[in-house]
Amino acid sequence: MTAQFHFSPQDEFPHQPDASPNFNESVYMNAFDATRGMGGWMRLGNRVNEGYAELSVCLYLPDGRIACQFQRPKIGANDKFEGGGLRYQVADPTKRMSMHYEGEVLLLDDANLLREPEKMFARAGRAPAVVQWNASAASPIHGGEPKSADTPTMYGRDFSLGHFNQHIAVTGSIQIGDQHWPVDGNGWRDHSWGPRYWQQIYWYRLFLANFGDGRGFMLLKIATPDGHSRKVGVLMVDGKYEDVTDLDVITDWTAEQDPKRVRLNVRTATSAVTIEGEVVSLAPLRNRRKADGQILVSRVAEGFTKFTWDGKVGYGMCEYIERIENDRPVGFPH
Repeated sequence: MTAQFHFSPQDEFPHQPDASPNFNESVYMNAFDATRGMGGWMRLGNRVNEGYAELSVCLYLPDGRIACQFQRPKIGANDKFEGGGLRYQVADPTKRMSMHYEGEVLLLDDANLLREPEKMFARAGRAPAVVQWNASAASPIHGGEPKSADTPTMYGRDFSLGHFNQHIAVTGSIQIGDQHWPVDGNGWRDHSWGPRYWQQIYWYRLFLANFGDGRGFMLLKIATPDGHSRKVGVLMVDGKYEDVTDLDVITDWTAEQDPKRVRLNVRTATSAVTIEGEVVSLAPLRNRRKADGQILVSRVAEGFTKFTWDGKVGYGMCEYIERIENDRPVGFPH
C-alpha cells in the first residue's frame, strides 16, 4: 500500500486547508501499559473552516473506570495542534513526538453514561488531570497522500484523503486528582487531513495493537451501503510491515449490540494468522451532525482490548463505527 502513496517528513506538520467546509486535520495517539492494565487514546481534529477543533481524551483506568473529556475549543488557524488543554508536538519527524493534556476529566464508574452525553456531563464526577505521553517510532511510516486519482485511500476519498500511521513505544504518566500512574508501554498513532464527516463512513471495524516485541497490527474492514467491503491494513512482524491481502472478522456481541470478543483471521503474502480479542472496557460514543435538515447519527464504539496472537498477549483498540438508521447500527451483526 505504501508504494501507492507519497509521504514527506513535512507531512508531520499542519497542511494548508482546502476550501471544503468540512476540512479536518487530525492527530491521534493511543498508549497502553500492559503491566498496569491501563491506557487510552487522545485525539485533536482541527476543523478550521468551521472554527473549532474536536478534542477527545479517553483513558481506561486500572479499576475499570473511564476518565474522559470531549470539547470543541475554538481555533482560527490550522497552524498547530493545540486547543482546550490538549497539545501534540513533533520533536523529530517520523521518530519522536508527544501528546500532552492538562485539564478537567469526567470520571465514569458506569461507561453507559456515555450513551447519553447530556446526562453524562450533568452527572459525572470531575477531577483535574495531567497526561504526558512521549512516543518514539517502533515501525516504519505507513500511508501518506495518494499518488494518483484512482488510488483507493484507507477510509475512502471523501474521508481524510491524506492519512499515515505508525506503531510507537510510549513513556510518560497519567495523573488524575491525587492518583498517579507511570506509563511504560506501546501504542499507535495516526495523522490525517482532508474533507471529513463521520457520517461518510457507512460502517467499519478497525483493530489496533502493539505487542512491543516487533509485532503488531492495524486491520480495517470497511463497507459501503451497496454491500461491498474492503479489507486493508498491515501486520507488523519483526518490526516490518506486511500488507494485508485478506481479513475475516467474527464478532461476539453484547445485548446492547456492542462488540465483546472478536476473532481475526489475517492473511498477507507470507503469513496467515489468527488473533483473538477480548474487550476489557468499552466507551460507547456517538457523533451527531445536522445535514440537509436531518440529524445524522453515528455510533463510535471504542474498546480497550486484550489481544492474543500465537499465545502472546498485547493491548490495543477495537473501533466499531457505523451510521445509526431506524435506531439500529447498520453494520450489526457484521
